[in-house]
Amino acid sequence: MDSAGPCLYTAVMPPERASSPPAEDRSEFAAAAADLLDLVRHLSGPEGCPWDREQSSKSLSPYLVEEAHEIGEAIARGDEASVREELGDLFFLVVFLAVTVDRESGGAPAALIRGLIAKMIARHPHVFGEPRDLDAQGVLRQWEEGKRRETGHESLLGKSPERLPALLQAYRVQEKAASVGFDWESVEGVLAKLKEETLETEGAIRAGDRERIAEEIGDLLFAVVNLARFLKTDPEAHLLTATRKFRRRLDRVVERLRSQGKSTREVGLPELDRLWEAVKREEG
Repeated sequence: MDSAGPCLYTAVMPPERASSPPAEDRSEFAAAAADLLDLVRHLSGPEGCPWDREQSSKSLSPYLVEEAHEIGEAIARGDEASVREELGDLFFLVVFLAVTVDRESGGAPAALIRGLIAKMIARHPHVFGEPRDLDAQGVLRQWEEGKRRETGHESLLGKSPERLPALLQAYRVQEKAASVGFDWESVEGVLAKLKEETLETEGAIRAGDRERIAEEIGDLLFAVVNLARFLKTDPEAHLLTATRKFRRRLDRVVERLRSQGKSTREVGLPELDRLWEAVKREEG
């Protein structure tokens, strides 16, 4: 493919706005993607790998979820080498799934990509249609409106995949609500809500009402996610980091006890707290 050739999306743009040059690495990417498609078709073909030949779209689905989470974890760690490696694994799996779907029910990978391009053009009318001066929130609102028109969903919040992690599902629901203007004006409002939910959880605990406790804990978690979303940070990544930190510190506490010939069962909570605080100070 000639890197100087026309881009597919420029055909839908007004002539006065179709001046964007093709990406500099267009030919290189096209050649690499073609090689990957050849590899996947060979591996899943008669002369390929027995395991690959047996796969279906249903059997590949769990791997897709796993690879996406592995990328998320690598990003949370700030491990750039792992991000690149995991992104490559996901790219391979997406092509593998596209080839498998083509074999099962038709729909060539190239047709899927062109359909995707058409959808992205339709979802960006402020870029490919009449110019509009939108900020990021305005673009998100326009995006969600476009999705509702395409899918016929009447709900402002659309539909969340059942397998979406709870934290991410809460984040996306809140994001969609914010896109239609239902959002806090400042972080102080979010913090006040968080304090309110904490007090309500404490009240439920004092009352000993287990059903209400469960509900209030859910509300409290939802409020914490909302705080992260409002500050444009990733609650999933933060929780993973906090969990790893806890594991690391507790492992060090156990190591210290072992070096003294003791176990956690032999010492009381005050001694465990003392060692925990010592580990925290060392990490400082």
